[in-house]
Order: sequence, then structure tokens, then C-alpha cells
Amino acid sequence: MTAQLRIPRLETCDKCKGSGAAEGTQPETCQTCSGAGQVRYQQGFFSVARTCGNCRGTGRVVKTPCDACKGAGRVEREKTMEVKIPAGVETGSRLRIAGEGESGTQGGATGDLYVVIHVQEHERFERQGSNLYASVPINFSQAALGSEIAVETLNGQQQVKIPAGTQTGTIFRLKGQGMPVLGGRGRGDLFVAVTVVTPTTLTREQRRILEQLAEVETKDLEDKGLIDKVRNIFG
Repeated sequence: MTAQLRIPRLETCDKCKGSGAAEGTQPETCQTCSGAGQVRYQQGFFSVARTCGNCRGTGRVVKTPCDACKGAGRVEREKTMEVKIPAGVETGSRLRIAGEGESGTQGGATGDLYVVIHVQEHERFERQGSNLYASVPINFSQAALGSEIAVETLNGQQQVKIPAGTQTGTIFRLKGQGMPVLGGRGRGDLFVAVTVVTPTTLTREQRRILEQLAEVETKDLEDKGLIDKVRNIFG
């Protein structure tokens, strides 16, 4: 995919070509540092170099500044550009776009633009690397008897078989249904954790059936044939 960005940046002044001097004039050599950009001071046996305060290290002084850039040699402009976002990027990923940074001082070369990615959180999936994690609710009869449910993935719905006796927290792996691997091949996986939902309200028929189940469970909680009995109750 692509994203449209509006980038404020300093660009070389078209009027003075980055020199900072008014038309018909040129920057002059700094008289304080003789164009070196540094001033040396003698302190005993030591010689200390400091940045020239008159030219600020440039070695040149603009006597008559350009009226377009006020002598800075650069002006601020905003550029709109489209940036291609590679598949699989994560929050914190950096994209380098060569030659789209700010212009150098005194007509110097243009730098690069670095775009730091922030990926918006998904309402359904949690991401860890190239893998995705999700939670899916199922009812008691689906957990006890087994079922087949439709699970949402990034590529649409996929059927997942729920074995009889599935417990809350059981995780199912959907291979290749995760995020694309950044800079590589293939995709991660989708891990789906099921949660058995307890109803907060019951119809009269539901209550009757559950009461029958409660009687069976009370008689023998460890009965190996419990699943078969549950199948009979739920028809």
C-alpha cells in the first residue's frame, strides 16, 4: 500500500542558490577567522580552537542578505509525496527515502528522509511479530459436544473444528493466517483461543435441559461416558 505524507522541510533558496547573499553579491571571507571557521586561543602551553562567533563556523559572512531567505540560504516549504509501505511493517519500523530530506547549508547536498511507522491497533487481533492472536467465544454445547465454527482472519472466514470436551483457553493454530514476514517470504500464524461463554439469562427450555445435565453431573462427575450423556440430553 501507499501513504500520502506532507513533509515540512528546508530547501535551498531559489533566489540566492543557497548562498544567502542578495542578488549581485557574494558572501565574503570572515575577517575574524580568515575563513577557517575556528579561532585559536593560546592558554599557556596549550592552543585551544573554538568555533568562530562571527561566522558561526562557516568561514564566510553575508554582508547583504537575500531578501527571500533572510541570509539563511534555505527556506521552509512543504512537500506532498506518496510513500510505499512494505507488507509486514511493525510499529517502530523506519523507511529511508533517499534524497527527500532537507537541503544542506550553503547549497549543500540534500539529505535523506526517514519515516517512522506507527501501526494502529486492530480491534480483533493482537500482534506479536508476524503472528496474530485472537479470542473467540463459543457456547457450552459447542464446547461439550464439539462443533465447527467460522473464525475471522485477515483473508476472510475460515472454518475451525472444535473437538468435543474443549476447555476455555484452548488454542487453535491457523497456519499462514498471520502477518506477512517483513523482508522475507511467507506469513506468520493466527492463534485462536476459545472462551466458553456462560449465559446470563436462560429460557425455560434451556433451564430444564441444564437442570437435567446437573443431575447427571452430580451422580458421577468422573464418569467417562459423560460426553455421551450430554449428547443425549442435547439431542
